[in-house]
Amino acid sequence: MNEAIGAVIPLALGIAISPISVIAVILMLFSPRARQNGVAFLAGWVLALTVVGALVLVLAEAGRVGSDDSSSNVAALLKGLLGVLFLFLAVRQWRSRPAEGEQTPMPKWMAAIDSFTTGRSLGLAALLAGVNPKNLALTVGAGLAIAQAGVTGASAVVALIVFVVVASLSVAIPVFYYLAAGEGAKQTLDGWRAWLLANNSTVMTVLFVVLGFVLMGQAVAALSF
Repeated sequence: MNEAIGAVIPLALGIAISPISVIAVILMLFSPRARQNGVAFLAGWVLALTVVGALVLVLAEAGRVGSDDSSSNVAALLKGLLGVLFLFLAVRQWRSRPAEGEQTPMPKWMAAIDSFTTGRSLGLAALLAGVNPKNLALTVGAGLAIAQAGVTGASAVVALIVFVVVASLSVAIPVFYYLAAGEGAKQTLDGWRAWLLANNSTVMTVLFVVLGFVLMGQAVAALSF
């Protein structure tokens, strides 16, 4: 189980270090329904990661990824391809970075967050966590890593829980901070938001490079020769 947890933590951190989702939840904490929408966003985020991760684990177990050499090799190759994809995304992100002094524009949907209902907040989090290509790829990678470690049953569930908890930290921290400090948290949260907007391209480029090499390294280590 320790091997599985060690393999999923870097992938979980890759999801947690996601400026767009952190900015989104901070904007919700500035909306008229701050408490309800913030909690709903966190719930949707955790639910999406749990559902996708559990589904990957079930499919991996059905495919005998942890016990069959050929299935394990296919899973390793898939992780290797995901690693190459992240390196490609790193290059594209760096090339599309804003010029010096410019700021990355916020997505248009963020302007509507003030009017979000609890249901829309939950749905947005589910999309960002479970459907966003980067996060989906990392969750698939985590499920495959758990299966390749050969853990099943309760041990696999524990590894998945660790993955979800770590991957949710960047969303959970602003929400719990706001719930504890109330309006007094807004100045600090706004500072976080401004920093993430200003450094989004750099953060994502570094993140993609690290994730690319992590996944490729795990793929090489898992291949059976």
